[in-house]
Amino acid sequence: MKGKIIKGIAGFYYVHTPEDNQVYECKAKGVFRNQKIKPLVGDNVEIDTKDQEEGKGIIRDVLPRLNELIRPAVANVDQAMVIFAAAEPAPNLNLLDRFLIMMQKQKVDVIVCFNKMDIITESEMKQLEETYLRCGYKVVFTSVLQKEGLTGIYDLIRGKTTVLAGPSGVGKSSLINLFQPDANMETGNVSEKIKRGKHTTRHSELIYVERDTYLMDTPGFSSLYINEIEKEELKDYFTEFKDYEEECRFIGCMHLNEPGCAVKEALKEKKISKIRYENYVLLFEELKNVKRY
Repeated sequence: MKGKIIKGIAGFYYVHTPEDNQVYECKAKGVFRNQKIKPLVGDNVEIDTKDQEEGKGIIRDVLPRLNELIRPAVANVDQAMVIFAAAEPAPNLNLLDRFLIMMQKQKVDVIVCFNKMDIITESEMKQLEETYLRCGYKVVFTSVLQKEGLTGIYDLIRGKTTVLAGPSGVGKSSLINLFQPDANMETGNVSEKIKRGKHTTRHSELIYVERDTYLMDTPGFSSLYINEIEKEELKDYFTEFKDYEEECRFIGCMHLNEPGCAVKEALKEKKISKIRYENYVLLFEELKNVKRY
């Protein structure tokens, strides 16, 4: 029988089989260890339930992977949806840009979702939307509380495996509960004092929504390091720069203090987001100070 690993805990793999819509607790065959194959959440597998107790099985084969993410460790991902609160707490766009760089490096398409749209103004919404549409991302707004914007999200996730990521307390688990009430995801309230979420999800897990549609909740993050990229590469992850950099006076312009920089000119003319450019400068400085061994 074919299925998908939806969770892995302490050497046990929980495999969802669409054929009978069941979840089997499985052990992996010892041969995988010898072949240095570690089954991952998201792997499509073949399992054997013959001669096993009811609801249990053995993973016989791990099918070829479409892709494999390192953070979070998951296979066969179609896209990621990064969710930030539009307010309370105010979105940390530097953190969002780090996530976008991380996913771009792993060649995963990203949807940017701002929750709590009911507590921001039209102009605040427009500014957020324009900032990320300009970089080529799909941008959606939701209010999990008011159940607004859910149809748009459903259209984007249908028939795909989507990783949901973002800081704690922004509505990821609440969103999953709306699409799959049986998931009973534990939700964390935002701390009134610091306006930040309390960490709830403790491990990565795929949630079955409907045929060929899975959502993956991941532990919330409050910081991300992008040290694995070189500072000279960073500009390539800011896709909105590409339209202008051919006009820069110097080949290999870093768009910082060089004269005749077309990117800085575009920034002056408000064709490039000031927030994104400032994040680029901060990240460049951070990478400059990373010790390479």
